[in-house]
Amino acid sequence: MSFVTPTLVAVLPVVHLMLGLLLMVWTLCFLVRIVLTWYPQVDLRAGLWPLVAIPTEPLLASTRRLIAPIGGVDVTPVIWVGVISLVRELLVGQQGLLSQLLIRSAMVG
Repeated sequence: MSFVTPTLVAVLPVVHLMLGLLLMVWTLCFLVRIVLTWYPQVDLRAGLWPLVAIPTEPLLASTRRLIAPIGGVDVTPVIWVGVISLVRELLVGQQGLLSQLLIRSAMVG
């Protein structure tokens, strides 16, 4: 673990926490978008809905070009919940890369 510098060890807990929180909030936004697929009349530009639409729509729009609605239901938010959950688990989950780096750096230092 020669690449683990004292600066990285100092910053790693903050990065781990912030990345975990960011991915969790992003997942929640996509979960809200899943529920909103049942209510197509909701205007995503009104009220608090832009807080959900702005971070999710760019990914959903590009994914919709590849995957058409199935039975009239937009499944792209479900796909992104799966992808983000996988990335979150790989990076900050119990056996994630950053989690393991934190554990090992605590053992060394």
